[in-house]
Amino acid sequence: MKITSLELFKVAPRWLFLKTMTDEGVCGWGEPVIEGRAETVAAAVRELSSYVIGRDPVCIEDIFQVLYRGGFYRGGPVLTSAISGIEQTLWDIRGKTLGLPIYDLLGGPVREKIQVYCWIGGDRPEDTAAAAVEKSRQGYHAVKMNATPELDYIDNWSKVEAAVGRVAAIRDALGPDFGIAVDFHGRVHQAMARVLMKELEPYHLMFIEEPVLIENLEAFAELRRHTTTPIATGERNFTRWGFKDIITKGLADIIQPDLCHAGGIAEVRKIAAMAECFDIAVAPHCPLGPIALAACLQFDYCTPNAVIQEQSLGIHYNQGADMLDYLEDKSVFQYKDGSVYRSHLPGLGITINEEKVREAAKAGHDWKNPVWRTEDGTVAEW
Repeated sequence: MKITSLELFKVAPRWLFLKTMTDEGVCGWGEPVIEGRAETVAAAVRELSSYVIGRDPVCIEDIFQVLYRGGFYRGGPVLTSAISGIEQTLWDIRGKTLGLPIYDLLGGPVREKIQVYCWIGGDRPEDTAAAAVEKSRQGYHAVKMNATPELDYIDNWSKVEAAVGRVAAIRDALGPDFGIAVDFHGRVHQAMARVLMKELEPYHLMFIEEPVLIENLEAFAELRRHTTTPIATGERNFTRWGFKDIITKGLADIIQPDLCHAGGIAEVRKIAAMAECFDIAVAPHCPLGPIALAACLQFDYCTPNAVIQEQSLGIHYNQGADMLDYLEDKSVFQYKDGSVYRSHLPGLGITINEEKVREAAKAGHDWKNPVWRTEDGTVAEW
């Protein structure tokens, strides 16, 4: 079997899909994208395609090595996201060819289901208690929300009180066992992060995500000394090398590699194995489309230290299309009691509605995240 073509589809709301075709008629799907930089990643995929076309798709590890190491310069979000999407297509082809789900090719299942959480509140969080109650009624046992809108290096106490109040309202409404994760989104600076983490501790959060930007890695050790709340990070880290310090220096309790950014399915499985050696959990980042979620679930089902899965159904970014819109069988992501149960379907376990994808790609999208500023006009983290 030989790879004959790579075809890209930019579809609403902010996704990029990749179809890899073979000379035996078997195709695989992947999702190589950086949110807000879809065209840039598409260009990288096209540049890498000459290393892939003509290859046997069974050589997944070798193709990864060529794509990652063969160009001298390596790593970073653009190249690694392009590689991630290509790699996902190869696993999909391999699973379909053998009639097996990908998790069976990575050691077999270790669980029957994985818990999922959903987003509430939007970029500038509001009405979080009502939204959490609604998600609880729908059967979810956990939600995630942004902690605050934009913050300055040192900001006023009312913003801290507002953040704590939103969390307190959810805890009061849903009791002690409902999972609440709070995402600082890298928009909180170290001093304010310490304050927020201390004030949120009584509400027994599931985790605090990206308390500061990962560029400020040295701050994580200091922040861990100020809280017993689990700290999660990793959505902006790429490959094993990007996670090495976080894992070996014990800077987080939960790592969050993104299977569309960090190198693909096998690479994230290797990252998880590294983390397992240091008693660190994994909760894959996934605010993207159905192919991204399918890849994550295949990973979750064969990874002992995977604990919970992010998913994007109804997320505030999804304007113009949602995750199920591009699937033939929408029941594959049917959630029961807050979890997704293991599928036995081959490959990624999904069938893309190619007609719908091609139609949506005619319109495409030009999604960009907002640029925020503080009250004095300084650029703030989004």
